[in-house]
Amino acid sequence: MAEPGRPQRASQGIAGTWPTGGAASAGGFVPAGFGVWPAVVGTLREWAKAEAGAGRLFPWVPIAFGCGIALYFAADHEPVLWVTAATAAALTLGAVLLRRSRWFAPAIMIAAVAAGFAMATWKTARIAHTVLTRPLYSVSLSGFVETRDIRERTDRFVLRVTAMEAQHSDLNLERVRLSVRKGTAPDVGSFVQLKARLMPPLAPLRPGSYDFSRDMFFQGIGASGFAMGAITTVTPPDAGGLQLRYAAVLQGLRDGIDARIRAVLDGDNRAIATALLTGRRDAITTPVNDAMFISGLGHVLSISGYHMAVVAGVVFFAVRALLALIPGLAAGFPIKKWSAAAALVASAFYLLLSGAEVATQRSFFMTAVVLIAVIVDRRAVTFRTLAVAALIVLAVAPEALVHPSFQMSFAATLGLVALVQIGMPNLFASPDHSATARIALWGGREIAMLFMASMIAGFATTPYAAFHFHRVTPYGVLANLGAMPVVSALVMPAGLLGLLAAPFGLDGVFWWLMGIGIDWMVAVSRWVAALPGAIGHVAAFGTAPLIAASLGLILMGLLRTPLRWSGACVLVAATVWGLSVRQPDILIAADGQNVAVRGRDGQLHVIRMKKDNFLLKEWLAADADPRDAASASLGDGVSCDDAGCVTTFAGGRLIALSLRIEALADDCSRAALVVTTRPTAPDCAAMVVDRPRLAHQGALALTQRGDGFAIQAVRGRGANRPWSPAATGDGDFEQTLMPRSVAPRSRDVTPSEADLQAEE
Repeated sequence: MAEPGRPQRASQGIAGTWPTGGAASAGGFVPAGFGVWPAVVGTLREWAKAEAGAGRLFPWVPIAFGCGIALYFAADHEPVLWVTAATAAALTLGAVLLRRSRWFAPAIMIAAVAAGFAMATWKTARIAHTVLTRPLYSVSLSGFVETRDIRERTDRFVLRVTAMEAQHSDLNLERVRLSVRKGTAPDVGSFVQLKARLMPPLAPLRPGSYDFSRDMFFQGIGASGFAMGAITTVTPPDAGGLQLRYAAVLQGLRDGIDARIRAVLDGDNRAIATALLTGRRDAITTPVNDAMFISGLGHVLSISGYHMAVVAGVVFFAVRALLALIPGLAAGFPIKKWSAAAALVASAFYLLLSGAEVATQRSFFMTAVVLIAVIVDRRAVTFRTLAVAALIVLAVAPEALVHPSFQMSFAATLGLVALVQIGMPNLFASPDHSATARIALWGGREIAMLFMASMIAGFATTPYAAFHFHRVTPYGVLANLGAMPVVSALVMPAGLLGLLAAPFGLDGVFWWLMGIGIDWMVAVSRWVAALPGAIGHVAAFGTAPLIAASLGLILMGLLRTPLRWSGACVLVAATVWGLSVRQPDILIAADGQNVAVRGRDGQLHVIRMKKDNFLLKEWLAADADPRDAASASLGDGVSCDDAGCVTTFAGGRLIALSLRIEALADDCSRAALVVTTRPTAPDCAAMVVDRPRLAHQGALALTQRGDGFAIQAVRGRGANRPWSPAATGDGDFEQTLMPRSVAPRSRDVTPSEADLQAEE
């Protein structure tokens, strides 16, 4: 027995020769650093326990809810509503029963995913309506005008259809969106009769691009087009309902505000002022609009969380300051809560005035949650507040999840909340330090916070800007530092004061002040947009890297322990992944009238049979190509005649666009790939993309694989969604194109008459 306090000697013999516990390695040596791993594992476990602590689960619920919505939009066909609802209810009940168990966290996450999937399915079933699938060229329409947009060159309005007549069609649409000559759009609430040309909602212009038809479907619009001839306003058969009268009143209010601003401001100043107050931003000229987005100030033009926060903040502090001037109220009543209630009312009015779009609804819900937290004496800016706002928005409008405004707004808000919760306490932990106090007196703290907020918001929104718009704004922080203080301190407060003073006829000076601030904002945006390298072009990279980047941002924003830096690793991996995605070699428009082929120089060369600048802009942006849609270099190497066009692929093979049947025989024998809307012969030796394939699959992206091409289509095999119905007929097409093995034709051996006569 060993003596206490003295080291125990190992026993002799074999049992004492080898170390115990299985720590020996071959040769009897312990690996270097073996004792480090238990410490690392223990540290990771402690961090994981801290992240799973009380109050940490709830912010992940809306993320799981959003994952369910994302799964819904990824489905090939529409799910069965009662099955999804029953599944969500069963899983939610199971999670409730497991609330005392250690399995509660995974159970509630799975239930949230199922609930998101069911909510999106229910929303689609609730608003289901007919969608136009083929053009109608002369349609007689009658109905009520619900909304009206005044744009730079044309006006546009949404018509709630009450009667529809079209040749060779018995289709009945509920709502259509029509363009008219500028200044001729009918008033909201009026009942009109007109003739129009209708087109199906715009499908994605290339695989992976934004689906405008989905947006229109969730807005209740089944077709778009333009009016032909005159629009006749007649007496309606009925009143049109309370909702229409409400829309007419709000439209009249917006028009009145625009008229008052027009009396003082003009041009882009008037358009931007109207956009900030009423949400109508289509009248801003293209150069200014481009400069705003290139410089990183485009978020100012879309009413979002920033605008709602400014409105609520100005009203809150103004009301509180006025109430504080009354000693009796300041001492004995909760004027802070009263101010929050007044700010909530002002925010609700701003929501209605601006048109209550999805992005504005999201902003209002977020602001409302913060103000209600103030009223009930809870902390306002927390991850829980953001989670509640996200759940409300996604429950009301599940389609918002796939919209860039939602993604960018919540990414920026997540970064800013993380800054408030984590960064600010660490950054300003010693406010009484003499050096810190002196810097704060000079405004250094405010400048630092503005810089950090701009940098973090820009960093958080970069993946989504790159994915949707294919560009990044490297000077966004500089533009925001130069413009946002003026917008916050002058432009928005002057606009709010102008709204309050308008009924008294004293608003002119406030519009003038607003114009001064807008002049400065536009000047900053133009200066930043003109800097070298102001536009960072990013090629399209698909949804998988975007999902990975989103996960990285979420981990960095929500985690509190050093585990948050795992999000940075995920974000770096997503960036490398996105930048390494191979771009397609050939792009084919859904109508077969435009084809882009990658040449030997690595750039796209375009065969254009129809002028479509919007399509070309999207293709060039997705290819990170800085050229304009009108650039003459796009047609280099393209040869055309009346029968079609031919260009050379990077591998030296010919790509043909055939317009006439008589050109197909020559193209089939000489070209490697033929694109045509004409019927082709079964013995065509070339690979063929024809009308049936385009009708079923939409726009195509082809990537070379050996001698053939891999095909990525807008509509995959079996896809059939309410906003993108599958075409009728046989639509089973392969996902690859390979050269055909065609049997040689029988050779005609009959000698010519001239040869026979020569031999005689």
